[in-house]
Amino acid sequence: MTGGWIVPVWRGPSRVRAIFTTRNGGVSTGPARSMDLGPAHASAADLAGAIGENRRRLRARLPSDPVWLSQVHGRDVALVDSGNADAMRKSPPQADAAVTRTPGVVLSVRTADCLPVLVADREGSVVGVAHAGWRGLAAGVLDAAVSALRVPAQDIAAWIGPGIGPAAFEVGADVRDAYCDADALCARHFAALREGKWLADLAGLARHRLTALGVADIAGDPSWCTFTDADRFFSYRRDKRCGRMALAAWIE
Repeated sequence: MTGGWIVPVWRGPSRVRAIFTTRNGGVSTGPARSMDLGPAHASAADLAGAIGENRRRLRARLPSDPVWLSQVHGRDVALVDSGNADAMRKSPPQADAAVTRTPGVVLSVRTADCLPVLVADREGSVVGVAHAGWRGLAAGVLDAAVSALRVPAQDIAAWIGPGIGPAAFEVGADVRDAYCDADALCARHFAALREGKWLADLAGLARHRLTALGVADIAGDPSWCTFTDADRFFSYRRDKRCGRMALAAWIE
């Protein structure tokens, strides 16, 4: 961690750079204190206030303005290059993952319990980010992001960032069924809590999915939990009203 933010420790290529913001290091007040990066479609008032200042602080660490996504818990992937990056910065595309082969283009996903996932090939020729909540993960957002890299899965390194932990993510039968009906092996990532309720290991499910896709090189700290660590992380499930953190990644 540096300056209150997290630099991924992973086995990806050195020319792929990334940073994950925490809730610290900004100027927001109230439930969204202090490093709230706001919605994808930030208003003029947002940009003139604390959110704008927080984004300027993030921008100071990046080679260009990030491409934000209008996230909908789906599986669509935005393919970003020098020809469409400016348009996407002005009008964030509806997607929950993004991929680029263009150096200097910064991709970003926003989270507050869902998992930020970073993927890249070992040569550093392509990088992708994904917003993996339970709905998007079940819908195949990691499958889509890995496929969009267009490289063999064994040549991909991945990093799973902070999300809600397995001791805090209580779910119902609908969530468990969404995974276990498609893949019985997912049952190992659900712990029975009481009648009709389970604790789900979201990071474990993401790791399971990446492994099934053929990605073996997966990093991340299993002790992270956005719900229980209120000093470092925003959590929608904990607070309802909260800010948004972001994973930003690019090729140097």
